[in-house]
Amino acid sequence: MLLFSRQLHTLLKAGVPILRALNGLQESAINPAMKEVIQEIRESLEGGRELSASFARHPKVFSPFYVSMVRVGEATGMLEEIFLRLFEHLEFERFMREQVKAALRYPMFVVIAMAAAVVVINLFVIPAFAKVFAGFGADLPLMTKILLATSKFFVDWWPYLLVALVGSVFAFRSWVGTTSGRYQWEAIALRFPIAGKILHKAALARFARSFALGTRSGVPVMQALSNSAQTVDNSYIAKRIDEMRETVERGESVLRSAMQTKIFTPVVLQMVAVGEESGALDDMMDEIGEMYQRDVEYELKTLGAQIEPILIVALGVMVLILALGVFLPMWDLGKVAFKR
Repeated sequence: MLLFSRQLHTLLKAGVPILRALNGLQESAINPAMKEVIQEIRESLEGGRELSASFARHPKVFSPFYVSMVRVGEATGMLEEIFLRLFEHLEFERFMREQVKAALRYPMFVVIAMAAAVVVINLFVIPAFAKVFAGFGADLPLMTKILLATSKFFVDWWPYLLVALVGSVFAFRSWVGTTSGRYQWEAIALRFPIAGKILHKAALARFARSFALGTRSGVPVMQALSNSAQTVDNSYIAKRIDEMRETVERGESVLRSAMQTKIFTPVVLQMVAVGEESGALDDMMDEIGEMYQRDVEYELKTLGAQIEPILIVALGVMVLILALGVFLPMWDLGKVAFKR
């Protein structure tokens, strides 16, 4: 989509007719699916449809936001400029998604590794020590009893635990697959201690940039809000933006409707107020998008420093429990043997 938007902008700017431009893109397309889509768009144009209507026939490829922007370009005669702005918007969205995924990859990997370590220790390591402890014939420390009981539970019930884990994963995915489930989960995700604020700022950055792009291109405010809600990649924030649109439709200002959503910081609300009063709301929203983008980049750079202490403490607690549970009985046995 990035290449398609950029190349179509270049061809249209050079004065190449749209059908000829699409023909060239179809011949040079590497992706077979994209090549087929472009061919169907050409056939649709030859049948008398508009470019936006041809795009709308492929909702899995062209988002409603993309189609709306192309429709605006057709109405204003700025189609080549719209494709350039869409390219920049898609590039920005791709950057934000990759940055967020990269930020969450490290902590997820560490948590999964720690969970795997706990399972291996309970299934294989502690049972080996349990045989040694059984030969002591002495009263074991409380921590050791807890570890042995936990390990026995894992050994006896691991098939059921595995089935429960797999079932939980499928149940979670089914729940998130529903509209209400996805809304509730994405609302919860925004409250996560460290990752939540990154997801929140990334979603608002996408909203601000897409809203600025729409209003700058001549899209009415209500339609720009509706289109922008589809680009935030978070159903909770999307619903807040839809409520913002409904408030604007009732005659309220963008500032008052933004205040009612309670998803923007006071600084952002102040910038919206200035933009609305000066008639430069698109420029201010663009500034807000860039500000959130810089915040996200900073949060991602410092993410390791924020998460490391938490992971180190968790790992230290796990090692301490294992050390106390496994080595205390051996230490007691060693002292008894030494006295003898």
